[in-house]
Amino acid sequence: MPKSQRTAFRPVDLARRHGLSAQAIRNYERDGVIPPAQRTPSGYRAYGEAHMVAVGAFLALAFAYGHGPAGVIMRAVLGGDPDTAFATIDAGHARLMRDRETLSAVEGAIGALSAVPAHRRDRVSERPVPVGVLAHRLGVTPATLRKWEQAGILVPARDRASQQRLYSPDDVRDADLAHLLRRGGYGLPHIATVLDQVRTAGSPEALAASLTEWRARLTARGQAMLTAAARLSDFLALRP
Repeated sequence: MPKSQRTAFRPVDLARRHGLSAQAIRNYERDGVIPPAQRTPSGYRAYGEAHMVAVGAFLALAFAYGHGPAGVIMRAVLGGDPDTAFATIDAGHARLMRDRETLSAVEGAIGALSAVPAHRRDRVSERPVPVGVLAHRLGVTPATLRKWEQAGILVPARDRASQQRLYSPDDVRDADLAHLLRRGGYGLPHIATVLDQVRTAGSPEALAASLTEWRARLTARGQAMLTAAARLSDFLALRP
């Protein structure tokens, strides 16, 4: 028997070490995210040090990447499929990078909106404007605005009688942001994400107040991924 399996732990021993229930440990084994237990002559489960480390690895992965991806990673490792495990990890890091890019885009949008001359913003009518007026204001074609609408960047209302697009002051603000970000090289899906964040916050000013907390969450997720990588490495080192 490998050295890592010589120490016998009961489900409750693994559970206490990680702040779980014994049933959770049995569920993890059933779900294939930790190795199968050895059995005593009387039929009781007997776990080794590798199981203890595997539980820690799974919990760290779940905290960093979510329970679904963590399960995929652990089952792939246990099934001898490292490519799937590392591809899942890579996908998590790619999502974190996209979130960081989105945050930078939002910060740029807030800064860009602040840079718009006050007299230009003050001239925006409180009445909705048609597509031609907004297109002229931005120096783009109406077809461009319709393309932005298809991408979810703009959500104009429609005149009940004519079905003409009508852009409210908030729509005009969003169009300003989109135009500035587009000139900065951002793609339409990315800009749509940024504008969704602005709308959710209620205003650029309210969104700006939440950026510090947002960045802290991304930093914490990155740190959690580092911890998960270390726990998974510890587990891999115990495997034959």
